[in-house]
Amino acid sequence: MAYSPPAADEDGAPSSVPPRRKGFGRRSWQVVSESGESRYEDVGKYWIMRRTGLPARDLRVLDPMLSYPSTIMGRERAIVVNLEHIKAIITAKEVFLLKSINPLVVEFVQDLQHRISSLHGMPPRQLKQRDEMDSDDKADRSWASELLIQGLHKRTSQSSAEKNETNPQTTVDIPEKTRDIPEAACPKVVPFEFRALEACLESACKCLESETKTLGEEAYPALDELTTKISTLNLERVRQIKSRLVEISGRAQKVRDELEHLLDDDNDMAEMCLTEKLIAISLDQASLEEEINPAPEEEDDRTEDSKSEKNSEIFSSFEPKIEELEMLLEAYFAQTDGILQKLLDMSDYVDDTEDCINIMLDETQNQLLQMGVMLSTANMILNAGIVVVGLFGMNITIDLFDAPTIRFWGTVIGTVTGCIVLYLFAIGLGVKKKIIDI
Repeated sequence: MAYSPPAADEDGAPSSVPPRRKGFGRRSWQVVSESGESRYEDVGKYWIMRRTGLPARDLRVLDPMLSYPSTIMGRERAIVVNLEHIKAIITAKEVFLLKSINPLVVEFVQDLQHRISSLHGMPPRQLKQRDEMDSDDKADRSWASELLIQGLHKRTSQSSAEKNETNPQTTVDIPEKTRDIPEAACPKVVPFEFRALEACLESACKCLESETKTLGEEAYPALDELTTKISTLNLERVRQIKSRLVEISGRAQKVRDELEHLLDDDNDMAEMCLTEKLIAISLDQASLEEEINPAPEEEDDRTEDSKSEKNSEIFSSFEPKIEELEMLLEAYFAQTDGILQKLLDMSDYVDDTEDCINIMLDETQNQLLQMGVMLSTANMILNAGIVVVGLFGMNITIDLFDAPTIRFWGTVIGTVTGCIVLYLFAIGLGVKKKIIDI
């Protein structure tokens, strides 16, 4: 019998556990790179965790089978976005999306690719040519190199100042490449993660705006029709509209609260500056290698602990610029607040319509009560006439029975007239006491 190697898990490592069903624990992810290209990868969650540096609890936020509120979380190497129909992981180079046939997701991917491909107004072909340029030309245009140049100027000036204090004869020469490049010649390019985040926010706000507009087109005519005709069909329509209004308002409120939370916490916004983190790490490592040139025997004595300490110092001293991200979040915070204000105005209109309907129902109820009072009064007066008729209907001898016919009709007319007079008197008394409004 031939030897069969042990089964490998979803990450490629051998495992003693029997092979699981194909497809179990693996999902299809759509990956959009910084060049605008899109591809599908069928991988497991552990591969995503290694690729993005996210813990397992953050991946649960993107699980479509679980219900999580809208959230935007900044991590060391990625940004987790869960907004409406968008469930994405944004890194400094790629965007990971769960494969979906939702038209809104497909539209979002197309918009994201267009944003990435149309950088500085370049079509995709010119963008590929731009990626093939040499490092010197790329430094003149990229936003990342601008930070690198400015940081290098700053660090070299600081190092030269320190060395001049210790030894005035020593000087530090700035490289000619960075010296010849003016700061104004480096146009600022929005980092990849900010462009992807902007596409996510715009798609979520566009979805909320579209649903709000559709709901308003249905709500206002239905509410106006309800005020003119109160019926079971109109009441059911308004009930469904109010349920949708509460749902959309809750979703918009969650997005607004999440943006407000990010704007209130500078640390969370700093965690979302992924490109600046990578540049800061490479810049600090390059400056350390230039400033410290140990002997070969000293390099062999370095341990991993010292390297980790240096990396921790780099992250602790790293202070990214969050002004651009703050302006981006403020713009969509204002847009979400406007959507929420529209929903609030619609809710106020629904409440006003309900108050109007309640007033109309109260008025109808008062009219019914007045009619009941009038009918009760008429019934009481009629009972008085019935008493008179009952007296004449008794089997007894009365002189009136032997009288001429004119006396009989006089008695009948007098009884009817007396009942009418009593009824009018009772109604007039009710009007005077403001019990009945005629």
